[in-house]
Amino acid sequence: MQFSHLFYILLSYFLGAIPFGLLLSRSQGINIREQGSKNIGATNVSRLLGKKLGVVTFLLDCAKGYVPMLLAGLIFADSPNHQLLIALCGAAAVIGHMFPVYLGFKGGKGVATGLGVFLYLAPQAVLLSIIVFIAIVAATGFVSLGSLLGSAVVLPCVYFLDEPTWKLILAGFIVIMIWMKHHENIGRLLQGTEKSFKKRS
Repeated sequence: MQFSHLFYILLSYFLGAIPFGLLLSRSQGINIREQGSKNIGATNVSRLLGKKLGVVTFLLDCAKGYVPMLLAGLIFADSPNHQLLIALCGAAAVIGHMFPVYLGFKGGKGVATGLGVFLYLAPQAVLLSIIVFIAIVAATGFVSLGSLLGSAVVLPCVYFLDEPTWKLILAGFIVIMIWMKHHENIGRLLQGTEKSFKKRS
């Protein structure tokens, strides 16, 4: 692997590590790391600052996963290892969001950034994932449960769409990371103490 490849993977990490939710909240005079769930993702931004900024945060975080892979595919299209490079750039972006160097490696849960990766890997799978997410949240009010199940359905979708093995491996890695970062939510769901939009309303 060339130096330019390693540089671009590292660049993908630093892009993924940009805490857009925190930056947007600070522009409104609020530090979301100190309020709500204290998470830097779109859900906490929505709760504290409204749906509009929540959507902006979601789109920016999603782009952190999609853009590095898209550019890697274009810039290194002629490289013999371009598929591996694309996969590593996507993984680096998600790791950057989850463990950002700018915030002492304490970041978000990777759902939006992971969705950006999935969007590059298999757009059809993302459509089903979004449908599952919306259905679960609408039925239960649990964003975390929607995120967990929405991410999980990506794997069988990528498999049955007969995508290349490298895409399935990357999707599996992202799903595992997302579930690991949601371990506290999973615990609260099992205990019946997880916050629900329905209960709040």
